[in-house]
Amino acid sequence: MTEVDTPWYRRALRWGQTNLTEIDPGRYDSAFWRQRWKDTKLDGVIVNAGGIVAYYPSQFEQHRATGLADRDFYGDIVRDAREDGLVVIARMDSNRADEALFRSHPNWFTRDIDGEPYMAGQNYISCINGGYYTEFLPAVFKEIIERSHPDGFADNSWAGLESSKICYCENCVSAFREAAGSNLPLKHDWDDPVYRDWVRWNDRRRTEVWIENSRATSATGGADCVWVGMVSGDQAGEVNRFENLHAIAEEARIFFVDHQRRTPSDGFLNNADTGKRLHQLLGWDARMPESMAMYSAGSGFFRATSMPEPEVRVWAASGFAGGIQPWWHHISAVHEDLRQYDTPVPIFAFHQRVEKYLVDRTPVAQVAVVWSEQNNYFHGRDDPQDTAVNPYRGVINSLSRARILYLPVHLDDLGSLDASIRTIVLPDVAVMTATQAQTIRRLISQGISVLATGETSLKDEDGQRREDFLLADVLGIHALGSWAGSYGALEHDIEVWDRHNYLRFDRTPEGLGRAGLDSDDVDQIFAGLEKTSIISFGGRLQRITADKGAVLMTYVEPFPFYPPEFAWLPSTPTGVPGLVARTTNGGARIAYLAGDLDRSAGREARPDHLRLIADLVRWQIGEDPVLSVSGAGHVDCNLYEQDGRLVLHLVNVSSASSIPGTLDELVPVGPFEIVLKHSVLRSSTTAWALVSEVDISVDAGDGVASFILPRIEDHEIVVFGENSERR
Repeated sequence: MTEVDTPWYRRALRWGQTNLTEIDPGRYDSAFWRQRWKDTKLDGVIVNAGGIVAYYPSQFEQHRATGLADRDFYGDIVRDAREDGLVVIARMDSNRADEALFRSHPNWFTRDIDGEPYMAGQNYISCINGGYYTEFLPAVFKEIIERSHPDGFADNSWAGLESSKICYCENCVSAFREAAGSNLPLKHDWDDPVYRDWVRWNDRRRTEVWIENSRATSATGGADCVWVGMVSGDQAGEVNRFENLHAIAEEARIFFVDHQRRTPSDGFLNNADTGKRLHQLLGWDARMPESMAMYSAGSGFFRATSMPEPEVRVWAASGFAGGIQPWWHHISAVHEDLRQYDTPVPIFAFHQRVEKYLVDRTPVAQVAVVWSEQNNYFHGRDDPQDTAVNPYRGVINSLSRARILYLPVHLDDLGSLDASIRTIVLPDVAVMTATQAQTIRRLISQGISVLATGETSLKDEDGQRREDFLLADVLGIHALGSWAGSYGALEHDIEVWDRHNYLRFDRTPEGLGRAGLDSDDVDQIFAGLEKTSIISFGGRLQRITADKGAVLMTYVEPFPFYPPEFAWLPSTPTGVPGLVARTTNGGARIAYLAGDLDRSAGREARPDHLRLIADLVRWQIGEDPVLSVSGAGHVDCNLYEQDGRLVLHLVNVSSASSIPGTLDELVPVGPFEIVLKHSVLRSSTTAWALVSEVDISVDAGDGVASFILPRIEDHEIVVFGENSERR
């Protein structure tokens, strides 16, 4: 396929967006922004067209930008972009409208239970089941295509009303009655089957909106003129917007990722995880541009001031490590803080220089970390962030700190697991079907190891608790129907706190041999914790019995921690299992954590919790890891195979900032001793660093390569291949 024949959603790698404000038609400097396009080596631009505000003289009832009159401001920018050879995407924002449209078409908009309209600021929120979506938007798409022929469409906040609200408009009443045979639920109640039907109905409707919109744009603009809804990179955010990306990926050809915010819980490595998670759904040959804010969008949003340049650099580098393409994003055409204009130039120039190494490649990993929308919905319920996402977050934080290569894998995709995966981690994946459980059993029978935590497989498709774990037979445990401790808030009374609990190691438990374990296994599981027999817990523990495996940790009940005279550790073991482990006859290593160390690691990042999770996974991988990295500093590692070579990303996510995810100074780390084991490595293999632009002295042989990397400032990308492959 030639460059001309390649569709835009495969061809364009670098994007830019001047997110226009309502007053920009009178102050937009075309020459300035065209130079910005050139300076940042863009392939495509995203241009505001219509929706909340129209930037062209629409025949429909769209609120026109201030001073627009009959000027085609959007069309002028499209003309400039075409002259510069750029792909053009018409950007919509179709989730709300002004009072004039509401008064004209009141049945297009959402309503609360009292019939009052839901509003966002001064605007009215449109309903995904009303004529705004089914009549108005398709007509606007057609109008825009006929006027300016964009290559495709992007849509912000396309998913409509968030999950915390129920719409009771006439359209929703009739559509839900037809779909579910009942009236809408009167409140949020996860134990109500009608409410659960409402959740699933909303989930399906968002996927239908994606399909309908893309078919509408393609019908007028051609097969490749696809509509793309911007998607969140945050799992809890996807739940809040009913975005089922696993289902959407069956129809989508590209994801525009609207994931600008680093939270104190996530930090920078979250961007690589987001890229990997979305690529696992859409495919590794798909493109994944991400809106990278040049304004302050870390722990808070300040639209008018610049984000510190180091923060943007590391966020972008983490994105590259996850297969994400850069897309600079400025809000407004005019700024008083000019620092943001300098930030993307070197980042985009670097991306252009090394672009061939950053796309069309496949990941190399030995660990699969499992997630699913259904678990986030029906286990997460009213608090998906802490209940469902934090266990996942804790596991990937642990693996990242330990430099263990992993892939996010959807629960429904375990049946097509990559052959290199040795271990599956199930971080509190409570909601599980019989079919999904059978897939896991089959993988265990093939020698794949499993680390499960918390309530994994203990709930049915509705999030209702089963009498026992669905995977009880392979995990070797049984539920007692109760738990100890708490995973509630950190606030506590000074003298009594139900999170003041611990886990105690038992390095020589009964049944060690029967579990297929020996002292070497125990030493690996507790590596780095040799000088302690306890670790702090502070979480919630599922009470279980174990009929297979050895109990390697037991629970220590809460005890007073004030006054100090009463803060003594009980010495009598409770016998309540906290960790059970065994090796199957087929060689699979099975571990179950009854205590939610993964959740607390995601929420509080306590070193002992992060270490123990990583130790368990290392034990399960065995003695032949693909990657070993020694050296001080938090470096997030990702490895890819591409056309017979390897591409290794190392991102310095260490930070001197007191708030994870914020950064105003780069603190270099290194040196690092690195060993790679992979079948493509040969004695003739050479290595070169893309960021520092130097050759690396590598000791290579068949299947193995070792080298020393002296220093990493923001990131480094090391390519392993033959000299002839450099050009």
